[in-house]
Amino acid sequence: MATQPDCFDDAPLVARDVARGVARLLFRQDQIALCEVPLGNGRRADLMALDPKGCVTIIEIKVSRADLRGDRKWPDYLGYCDRFLWAVPAGFDLTPFDEPWFQPERCGLIVADRYDAATIREPAHHPLAGARRKTETLRFARMAARRLLGGLDPDLGTGG
Repeated sequence: MATQPDCFDDAPLVARDVARGVARLLFRQDQIALCEVPLGNGRRADLMALDPKGCVTIIEIKVSRADLRGDRKWPDYLGYCDRFLWAVPAGFDLTPFDEPWFQPERCGLIVADRYDAATIREPAHHPLAGARRKTETLRFARMAARRLLGGLDPDLGTGG
């Protein structure tokens, strides 16, 4: 059976655990997620999910305060999704997410472990333009198909 590539290989194990818990939460909400999805601007979303209506959600995982404070690229994701959420492990200090830089009026917040996740703050919905939605939906679908095909025939070099 085909699987996704080894996501978060270069990240701490806790990041993979958070991603797993978030993916389970999204699945229960009928949103299907892929990890490490390249965007049209050269950035890479930690998780991207699609719901049955085509709503695009991006989740950025942070596992340390230094990682969070040092991230200046996250606003680049906002133009590629309808909804944006932060995901952190249990015990993470949540107070920075209320600061203006982290746009609490727009960005949601999830706390997760390897088994489950809970949405602490729902994100605002900012609909993508139709052309961008089509582009991102096609990118998502083609990425998923490449990963499945790569599981069938690893020699094709389609993993990413």
